[in-house]
Amino acid sequence: MIHYRKDTDNIATVILDMSGRSGNLLNHEIVAAFAPVIEHLKEEKQAGKLNGVIITSAKQDFLESGDLDYLYRLEDPARAFEASQQLKQFLRDLEVPGVPVAAAINGDALGTGFELTLACHYRIAIADSKMRLGHPEVKIGLIPSGGAVIRLMWLLGIERAYPLLLEGRRYSPQEALKVGLVDELAEDRSDMLSKAKKWLLEHHDVRRTWDDPDGKIPGGTAADPNLGHRIRLLTARLSAKTNDLYPAKRAIIDLLAEGSKLDFTTAYRLDSRYYARVATDPVTKNMISTYWFDKQAVRGGVGRPKGFGKFRARRVGVIGAGMMGSGIAFLCLRNGFDVILKDVSQPIADRGKEYVADKIDEYIERGTFQPEEREKLLDRITTTNNSDLFDNCDIVVEAVFENKSVKTKVTREAEEHLDEYSIFGTNTLSIPITELAKETLRPENYVGLHFFSPAEKTSVVEVVKGEQTSDETVARAFDFAISIRKLPIVVKDSWGFFAARVLNTYILEGVTMLNEGYPAALIENMGRQAGMKSGPLAMADDLGLKLVMRYEQQAADHYGKRYKQHPAVPALIKVKDDLERSGKSKRAGFYNYELNGNSRLWSDLEKHFPVTKDDYDRRRMKHRFLFAQVIEAGWCLQEGVIEHIEAANLASVYGWGFPGYTGGVMRYIYSYGHENFLDRCAELKERYGQRFTVPRYVKELDMDSLTPKRL
Repeated sequence: MIHYRKDTDNIATVILDMSGRSGNLLNHEIVAAFAPVIEHLKEEKQAGKLNGVIITSAKQDFLESGDLDYLYRLEDPARAFEASQQLKQFLRDLEVPGVPVAAAINGDALGTGFELTLACHYRIAIADSKMRLGHPEVKIGLIPSGGAVIRLMWLLGIERAYPLLLEGRRYSPQEALKVGLVDELAEDRSDMLSKAKKWLLEHHDVRRTWDDPDGKIPGGTAADPNLGHRIRLLTARLSAKTNDLYPAKRAIIDLLAEGSKLDFTTAYRLDSRYYARVATDPVTKNMISTYWFDKQAVRGGVGRPKGFGKFRARRVGVIGAGMMGSGIAFLCLRNGFDVILKDVSQPIADRGKEYVADKIDEYIERGTFQPEEREKLLDRITTTNNSDLFDNCDIVVEAVFENKSVKTKVTREAEEHLDEYSIFGTNTLSIPITELAKETLRPENYVGLHFFSPAEKTSVVEVVKGEQTSDETVARAFDFAISIRKLPIVVKDSWGFFAARVLNTYILEGVTMLNEGYPAALIENMGRQAGMKSGPLAMADDLGLKLVMRYEQQAADHYGKRYKQHPAVPALIKVKDDLERSGKSKRAGFYNYELNGNSRLWSDLEKHFPVTKDDYDRRRMKHRFLFAQVIEAGWCLQEGVIEHIEAANLASVYGWGFPGYTGGVMRYIYSYGHENFLDRCAELKERYGQRFTVPRYVKELDMDSLTPKRL
């Protein structure tokens, strides 16, 4: 569990090595195992036999985060408070044994794993750009449980600590050094231990700033008028951005403000109270369920056809050097692949490489890449206007604009140079994969790979299986997505696939409200207040009204006689055709768009859609937005468009921005309450029509299927 050794300079090295596990986990077991170690360190110090302590790991990772299975099931705030207090006491015992302690970080240290390093007086990390450090807890709805908010405030000051905690980024060692999370970098393990020992021998009497009677928080406290004003501005911006729907994010800024006015011991205890409240909040349960358990399930193979070995691509072809294609090329380079980037002319292909170079420079500036890596990365991308360079590619991804004939042409040109084992992926928004595959040489090797924009930042990829796409090709596409750090969502080749089909219901509901006489600004604000990343009219413009209508036409073709026209259609036709305002690409839709990127609702909108509603039920408006999407997702699951709840949740929160605090389209039913959800749908159906009919799949849904399974 824990190995202890001491050298002739009286430097003790404590090595974390949990038995029976691939990595170390900071839980009650390791805390209990540390107790006698702490006592021994105190005895050694009192006897004058100890000059310092190095804490490191025998595993590939330094220390993993806490037990999320336990946290998900933790309902009692009092128990959460006590658990936090126990962890805090352990960390306090570590940082005040009377000797300097250095963390020698040889691998990933995230969450509670990084809390251990913060309790050390000095932090040295190996300069491995693949390592990740920091506090990503907010990404799953939590705040750190061991006092990291208070420690970082004392180490860095409120204004530097706040973004580190709020963004929940995982930092490379180089980035961590820049932002002040670590103190020094080392070349390798030997260098790291040597530097740790050197620092310990040079710093005999160390004391944490918060334990010094004269110690002060860098930059001041919230009691200072100027800083207090800036904190209020930060709080207002956070509320405007999140509508206070994320308890963890609000807790961070509130805790920093309150804790800065208190002594360390009191603030440390206050931190536990905030943690207990956040950890037992229903929003946190939703987010842990989806952003951790569902994500791990998909990474573990949910949706991947079974019986096929792992596909390991080495060389990737990308057709189309626009922002999407160049973003995909960058993703592949970042994850170790050689890339052939093709476009219609060499200059256009070269511009794609320039886009990739700019992205690499951004990552160098952040510290994710090192300057010496730049040329090595760029040497692995070859630009061309000739398809014959695809001859050694394991997979080719086409990312040209949404035109069937163009996609068919570039696919056939590339396929002539691919062998029978290579697969071909098309990045399409709306053209059926089965239809495109009819023009290919090997339809069984042809698959949809729908990347969301921007490709290098979004987390999911829809893997679309056409009628002739083989299971092996789907499995290979799934593996490729995993290899470039995406979450593959396997869907059937149906109109709009999954993401666009469900998102369209949000857009259509917003347009319907406009037609009903609701003010456009109110509609947009209610969409954002429901938790969507933007209003439905803005999303309509982004997608383009032509595409919004295409999806509705595809729905009509799909359902035939059973199709009932959505009440938004007449309004869409009016704006797109009669008023000739087709969306953002034409700088005119529901909004007007300026060349500098600014946009504003079209001032004449009210002239064509008069406001007749002077009494608004805001709660009902929000429910219409969210319920429409949940119901459509239910139809997709019933029709087999998507087969797994975990994938549906992830596609919704990562793909089109369904509110993250809900945990996703299907988890929303769990948090709302199944019976309550069905009753509310009945009310909406009676008031607004058949589109709020609940599919049988949702009516018969077992709530246990919406709770995470132990991993």
